[in-house]
Amino acid sequence: MRGTTALPGTPCLAPRGGEPPVHRLEVRAPGEVPFAAGGFDAMGPMSRAAFPHRHTFYEIVHVVEGSGAHVLDAERYEVRPPQLGVILPGQVHHWEGVRGLEGSLVLFTPEFLLGDGDEGLLRRLGERPWVGLDDASHERTSLLMAELAEEYRCGADGFAGVLRSLLHVLLVRAARLPGAAVRPAPVRGIAEEFVRLAGRAGADGLSVRECAERLGVSPGHLAEAVRAATGRTPAALLREARTREAQRLLISTGLSIRQVASRVGFADPAYFCRFFRRETGRTPGDFRKHHDRRDPSIEAGGPHA
Repeated sequence: MRGTTALPGTPCLAPRGGEPPVHRLEVRAPGEVPFAAGGFDAMGPMSRAAFPHRHTFYEIVHVVEGSGAHVLDAERYEVRPPQLGVILPGQVHHWEGVRGLEGSLVLFTPEFLLGDGDEGLLRRLGERPWVGLDDASHERTSLLMAELAEEYRCGADGFAGVLRSLLHVLLVRAARLPGAAVRPAPVRGIAEEFVRLAGRAGADGLSVRECAERLGVSPGHLAEAVRAATGRTPAALLREARTREAQRLLISTGLSIRQVASRVGFADPAYFCRFFRRETGRTPGDFRKHHDRRDPSIEAGGPHA
């Protein structure tokens, strides 16, 4: 949990120069559970932030009213309630041109989850992070979100266990939604640790060998475990992570292409441009022009520090 939460009023984590601000989950007191739930107004101004930023925690948002758009990494999702959205730690997101935005949010760190299965569900939900709800799904989701908010607000004996259980039900039901179309994959052991590391390695420019060293295994053993669990190679997953991080920086920052290349582990900007074009079909410059939605305004406040 260290580094993912903060007490109210704690300054945001300082990002590397030029990158989006990084917000931690505000907890009510030292030792408090790393979880928060409630409506947009209860969560504070940051719940409707109109500038690109990252979280150290997960966010699930249930939108029931409003218009505008939610921008997540390179994608723009129109707000057409009722909808359910999932934001993963490290993703860059913001609200764009929203009016009358209402609904509820659940915020929590990875350490709060019931088990690895829930983290796997979230990772897969993140592949389809914005889905519409039919009337029945909307009603069930509304009831669950209200229960989570009430349990969190009251804080009665054993409330942390109840919150984890309700959150697990929310994730399982979200995975059943037609728009999500996900099935949890049985990723365990070294493969699970690598997938978790790869999600952070995009910003660090780690190689497969360096990841293997951090995990205490040989590159060969790592490759076998990851391929058996995911059907993909460690190198492919790292390429995907580096590309995704480069896209985030190109869209949400004013860093030069040379600086972006360096941030994702490329000493040679020309090689980075070739890599990026091979992975995305666009040059970094073209990608930035097509997706540039940077907003210079930055505000703070709410359950994110």
